[in-house]
Amino acid sequence: MQLTLDGITKRVGSETWLHEMSLSPQPGAVTVLLGATRAGKTSLMRVMAGLDVPSSGKVLVDGTDVTGQPVRQRNVAMVYQQFINYPSLTVRQNIASPLKLRGEKNIDQQVRALAEKLHIEMFLDRLPAELSGGQQQRVALARALAKNAPLMLLDEPLVNLDYKLREELREELTQVFRSSDATVIYATTEPGEALLLGGYTAVLDRGRLLQYGPAPEVFHFPKTIDVARAYSDPPMNFVQASPTAGGVQLPGMGVLPLALRDGVVAGQQAVTLGLRASSLRLQAQEGDQILHGKVLLAEISGSDTYVHVSSEIGEIVAQAPGVHHFNIGDDLTLYFSPASAFIFSASGDLVLAPSQTKGA
Repeated sequence: MQLTLDGITKRVGSETWLHEMSLSPQPGAVTVLLGATRAGKTSLMRVMAGLDVPSSGKVLVDGTDVTGQPVRQRNVAMVYQQFINYPSLTVRQNIASPLKLRGEKNIDQQVRALAEKLHIEMFLDRLPAELSGGQQQRVALARALAKNAPLMLLDEPLVNLDYKLREELREELTQVFRSSDATVIYATTEPGEALLLGGYTAVLDRGRLLQYGPAPEVFHFPKTIDVARAYSDPPMNFVQASPTAGGVQLPGMGVLPLALRDGVVAGQQAVTLGLRASSLRLQAQEGDQILHGKVLLAEISGSDTYVHVSSEIGEIVAQAPGVHHFNIGDDLTLYFSPASAFIFSASGDLVLAPSQTKGA
């Protein structure tokens, strides 16, 4: 199924919730809507589903204009943040409900297959209230899959689960989506989730579509600073710099050797250097630049340690694999390769990405 949004907008009162945008998600693949809270993800999904009518523009399905066609007339499956199940029906009955509506045969067999896929087959005769949050969300997902709709919309379905459950379900969903022919639209605020789910990513910010493309391409080649900011967790480190002969001049440091191109000329307007936290290392490699600083804060999250450092180029965050212990005020030396640098123009557009970077 080819879903196409053609120049849609959404205004509510005096507020514009969706600025004019056009988007054609890749059929039969996962498209992740990535953006912070109030970026427009839910508003966009409601227009896709037919729950809301756009203020302008058209919604097309396989070339047919369905703008204004209500959701009950469309073949769409939706999963929300909340665990929405029929409370008086067992898990088995919840999953079976869309199959019965279609008059399917071998319903019990299909229900068990879906339950096994989401690891809830042992709960088939329980009521939703007897399950944990993660188990209830699995039931909602199984029921959505049972609908076998060509368009599946998932609005931050894992946000209300704890970290361990999110990791577990995210991995399961990746496998489920790969075996499905549906066009999947998945909303999240987490850049890591967008990368793990793969497929395509549409980056949204305050109701605007900033970039759409294959997830690795958008991650490695963010068109603007706003895209880079949205697609980095922890946030990318940004430093003002000046183009100069042989590279860029960083404050408090020497020249970072970069082969600038695309019209960036020494002596012109300032540029912005971007460094992902994972690019800053505790151990040196050949050709590295050196940063000296003091520890402001260190926090362990999962298997990584995030270190906030006051350095000669400003306050930065480094992501160090493994568990490390630092005291506030400790001297710390960090290392990074010039080849890991992003360069953005004075207007915020990408000029140089790491895979394009070469020492001068």
